[in-house]
Amino acid sequence: MDEKKEELKNEAANPQNKFDDEVMIKIDHVSMRFNLDKEKVDNLKEYFIRMLKGRLQYNKFVALDDVSFEVKRGERLAILGFNGAGKSTLLKTIVGVYKPSEGEVFKKGVIAPLLELGAGFDPNYSGRENIFLYGAILGYSRAYIESKIDEIIEFSELGHFIEVPVKNYSSGMRARLGFSIATAVDPDILILDEVLSVGDAKFKKKSLAKVRSMFDSGVTVLFVSHNIDQVKAICNKAILLEHGEVLAYGDVDTVAAIYEEKTTQTKAKPKKTVVSPITKAEKKQDKKANEEQKKSFEAMQEFEDEFVKTIAEKDDPDNRYEIYLDLKKKFLEDKYTKEEFVDEVAKLTVADLNAEDSPYKKTQQLTKFEKRLAQAKEKEKSEVKENGNE
Repeated sequence: MDEKKEELKNEAANPQNKFDDEVMIKIDHVSMRFNLDKEKVDNLKEYFIRMLKGRLQYNKFVALDDVSFEVKRGERLAILGFNGAGKSTLLKTIVGVYKPSEGEVFKKGVIAPLLELGAGFDPNYSGRENIFLYGAILGYSRAYIESKIDEIIEFSELGHFIEVPVKNYSSGMRARLGFSIATAVDPDILILDEVLSVGDAKFKKKSLAKVRSMFDSGVTVLFVSHNIDQVKAICNKAILLEHGEVLAYGDVDTVAAIYEEKTTQTKAKPKKTVVSPITKAEKKQDKKANEEQKKSFEAMQEFEDEFVKTIAEKDDPDNRYEIYLDLKKKFLEDKYTKEEFVDEVAKLTVADLNAEDSPYKKTQQLTKFEKRLAQAKEKEKSEVKENGNE
């Protein structure tokens, strides 16, 4: 009897002891509920007044409803479901961003969460400073980041732009830096949420190769994606969520087939609606248009990244980038042709912004912080110069 009591005591102290050593993640009857206010409450004072008077009304939204499953060492689990099914909420609950309303999450080992890349960046800090900031958010020590910083910078391909404030980065550059930091660790568990499309075509291949190298080391993977071909190529198991509930769990091919069947189910059509069937030629034309649009978007990203790298070595890169954004806006509004846009960007790249006849004007006023920073740098330069003369 005493031995049984001791066993129960040990289990209470460490709940993971009652699970298989090969289990890396166990989701035990997890539910996640959010309160949605019926009326807008503008400030904390009003919130407490309404709460004390019993006039605080809200609706309950169930994002996850009694979810249970486990992932063993080396397994690669795909989490499938339509938008709003609870996929990202589940990942954030596993990582620890959310505390479950009910149930428990058990995990062990080092976790590398590739969720919202670059979400913790401070726009006024340089890329180098944000490496330490983002690394701290992910739980890495400063000493570890210092040992990996050259590798991170090299993998991100940012070059000299690593010293420029992140507010001047393109979206692709921010994501690439976030990806490089998040994958700098050797994880036991890798969590991917639609992040294998980071950057341009060249970097996509590089990032996929990096993730695959982690797979080869036997890392446990949780993968969220709407790309079924990619899911089948990466994962061996899958779970299907619908309105926060587990609809299916098991072999990836079986669960993927259920998911694909649900995506092709014909929705009920409203009455008195005439629907013309899409011909093969129209489908082919739509596919071609989508591919061209995708190529055009990737080409613009590559063009923008090259411009950003080039102006990093020029004077006043902040202002050049602001002028570039104005040119890009005009191009997207069809005020410039493609040739005119490229020509204007080429002129901007080599222009002397300080020349008296410069057509470029300051597009952004310095903040008080930036003014003080500039003054401090000027003062430091003056002191260095005076000490040198002495």
